[in-house]
Amino acid sequence: MLPGLGFQEILLLGVIALLVVGPKDLPVMLRELGKITRKLQAMAAEFRQGFDELARQAELDELRKEVDAMRAATRLPDIETALTGPDHTEMPADPTAPADVQTEPATIYGPSGEVFDDAPAAPPAVTETAPAPKIEARSDG
Repeated sequence: MLPGLGFQEILLLGVIALLVVGPKDLPVMLRELGKITRKLQAMAAEFRQGFDELARQAELDELRKEVDAMRAATRLPDIETALTGPDHTEMPADPTAPADVQTEPATIYGPSGEVFDDAPAAPPAVTETAPAPKIEARSDG
């Protein structure tokens, strides 16, 4: 209850209060003392709750800043930057090749032997061909 006060000290305070206030007014005084104590406890709880709310708000603000920083770090570049590069110059055809190395287009051969200089958008359609006629060896004899 009260820190540092033992049973003897509390009994002594009760006897002094009984002598000073009197037996008739002592219950009224203790009731008023209880009301004041409850008000003080309510005010302390409200202060503590407000302080906790401020701490939570500060924590949330810090978390929001961290989330915004992570979003900014992982944000994809806009289309123009992705297509032209950050300095607005044309990017090389092969993004893994160094900028000063020119890559040659690959030569692609189709199924019938035609040559494609650039890679087609889709592979050429495979057409079925008639089977080659069988050639039999004749023996004259």
